[in-house]
Amino acid sequence: MPSYHKLVRDRIPEIIEETGKRCEITRLDQNEFEYYAKRKLKEELDELHEAGNEVHAVEELADMLELIYCLSEHYGYSTSELETIRQEKAKRRGSFQEKLFLEKVEEK
Repeated sequence: MPSYHKLVRDRIPEIIEETGKRCEITRLDQNEFEYYAKRKLKEELDELHEAGNEVHAVEELADMLELIYCLSEHYGYSTSELETIRQEKAKRRGSFQEKLFLEKVEEK
């Protein structure tokens, strides 16, 4: 049986079993979840970098967003609270809509 040792979506064991296969799962504690969720987020970011088209890229973004929502709740913030924080930060610091790339900052 191949070993994966990674965080998976809640329905993955059910989907695996529907194919006639058997899988072993463990329920993570809070600290383990945080560690593996951050690791999975990095995995999804790597997959976003490798995405060959816009559809694949948006699917990876959706995976990342799901992880971000779960981590936000793990830290005690709802998705609406996270969105409020995002909006407040965008007001204070701006967004990334202008696609600005900082080259240098010169001392006066």
